[in-house]
Amino acid sequence: MNILAAFIFFTRLPFWKIKEVPAECFKHVVPYWSLTGWLTGGIMAGTLWITGQILPISIAWITAIIVRLLVTGCLHEDGLADFLDGFGGGTTRERTLAIMKDSHIGSYGVIGLIIYFLLLSQLSILPLHLLCMLVLCGDCWSKFCASQLINYLPYARKEEDSKAKVIYNRMSWHELLTAFICGLLPLIAFLPIKLWPATLFPLLTFILLYRLMKHRLQGYTGDCCGAAFLLCELSFYIGSLVIEHL
Repeated sequence: MNILAAFIFFTRLPFWKIKEVPAECFKHVVPYWSLTGWLTGGIMAGTLWITGQILPISIAWITAIIVRLLVTGCLHEDGLADFLDGFGGGTTRERTLAIMKDSHIGSYGVIGLIIYFLLLSQLSILPLHLLCMLVLCGDCWSKFCASQLINYLPYARKEEDSKAKVIYNRMSWHELLTAFICGLLPLIAFLPIKLWPATLFPLLTFILLYRLMKHRLQGYTGDCCGAAFLLCELSFYIGSLVIEHL
């Protein structure tokens, strides 16, 4: 039931039609976040491969990005924009949390998203088959890395102040193992050995973001999780690009 809740929460596909999920299950969705990456990353990679047969890679890559945005409902991009607005415009814990809760996007969020997508667009210079593998591996592994925020930091708000009206429970040891396996398997199955060092980039990004959130918020929010995923994933792509061109 927790797995179904994760697919309902992290995608906009009609999984909610399968069965009604108790609200308590949504407190346990993060351990299966990397599992949802098999779907979102798989759809993105499939879209990229199919469109890449008839279109230039640059257009196919943009199409794949748009498809994932539709599948996830821009959930993580919204988090990244709020995160950038909060940490860019806030100077205190209270002010940062207040800005992040505001539904209006500010200049830091706009500029940050523009830079993010500009950097993401540079991946189109890679060969199609390699880019498809990176998409699936990066999605799953980066979601595992970002999911560790709930294990190392407390939630920064009260539950009633949460946008999703839910506070994630910390992972049990078997949930942590499940998350790790779901994030690792695509790497073992698809990532070329020479690119394995790129998996360190999301880990380093996570450490930097963890220290920043601990210093500023003494905790995390849902927006922080979404931002951590996208930034970890972007660092994985950049690391792979650097290694590929060395």
